[in-house]
Amino acid sequence: MLPDFSREVFCILGLPFDRVSLAEAVQRTRHAAAQGQRCFLSTPNLNFAIACLDDPQFRLSVIQSDLSIADGMPLIWVARATGLPVNERVAGSSLFQALRQAVQPTHSKPLRVYFFGGPPGVAQRASEQLNASPSGMCAVGFDSPGFGSIEEMSEESTLERINASGADFLVVALGAKKGQAWIQHNLPRLRVPLVSHLGAVVNFVAGTVSRAPVWAQKTGMEWLWRIKEEPKLWRRYWQDGIGLLDLLLHRVMPLVLAQRRAGPAAIEFDKAIMDVREQEGDCILTLTGAIGLPNIGLLRTRLPAAASSPHSLLVDCSGLVHIDSAALASLMLLYGACHAAGRPWAMLGVSAALRRQFELHCAQYLLDPLA
Repeated sequence: MLPDFSREVFCILGLPFDRVSLAEAVQRTRHAAAQGQRCFLSTPNLNFAIACLDDPQFRLSVIQSDLSIADGMPLIWVARATGLPVNERVAGSSLFQALRQAVQPTHSKPLRVYFFGGPPGVAQRASEQLNASPSGMCAVGFDSPGFGSIEEMSEESTLERINASGADFLVVALGAKKGQAWIQHNLPRLRVPLVSHLGAVVNFVAGTVSRAPVWAQKTGMEWLWRIKEEPKLWRRYWQDGIGLLDLLLHRVMPLVLAQRRAGPAAIEFDKAIMDVREQEGDCILTLTGAIGLPNIGLLRTRLPAAASSPHSLLVDCSGLVHIDSAALASLMLLYGACHAAGRPWAMLGVSAALRRQFELHCAQYLLDPLA
């Protein structure tokens, strides 16, 4: 199945993020559940983004998601600093709560939820709490698989219980990396349309951990509240803070300065050429000129043909002089599709100046070939 290349996605710190508000995310996830349409929802925060810099498989889980929302104010700050129209934090826990509180249309059924993971007993407690009062959700099952390997947590009987529950929404809580990997490993065998790793949600619903007040969520101070609730998290937030400072100094600030030096008038998007053709057993995507938000529509129309070809994909960048966050994020979707299909991928003719643009966006991994 090809990615939806019509998505409004932008690259922030090397990951693709959808430009969606909380209300739009609620609408898209509810629609997917109602239509039985697969939606792998990822909720990257700063910790995700930093970890993805050195973990290709973790990064790929976000790239291959059907919806990627910015769950962290630092990501929104980076987006604003670099002029991206991703200006609303959409936390996974806020999305879950909004779905829970949504007014049900007449004669419609509540969203059926299955909790998988969390500390011992917490998934059961979350199910009981969710069913304790009428809402837009009801729990139809839970499982606490413990601390085994992904393979041990993926037995046929486990997946059959989830599928047999008739759940519309599978909430996974195994730790970010393990949870994303578990979902990727089992997605082809799962019949639940909406699937997401929402680690803290299980605790919030169960009442074992309290979520931060709205003011803390909106000001980027939720991490202080989380440390109060779960003191063991202090080390993670300390390391994330150091990582963010490094990214600001070596990626974000240089990117902002480069954008100011170039200036919008100096970049000609109307002369860009984007073409897909088959040649001698290869599929060649040619990118010429400046490619980005002003002409992203044209790029999006070219990508399905590039993604559907069975041949090796060569991205010819010999005439490409500028690429922005929107174009990079769309290329990430194509990269993810090639990876999923086991197709070779290579970017050719990348100049030193263009390579620097990829590096400032933390997207230099796109320049590495896929065999």
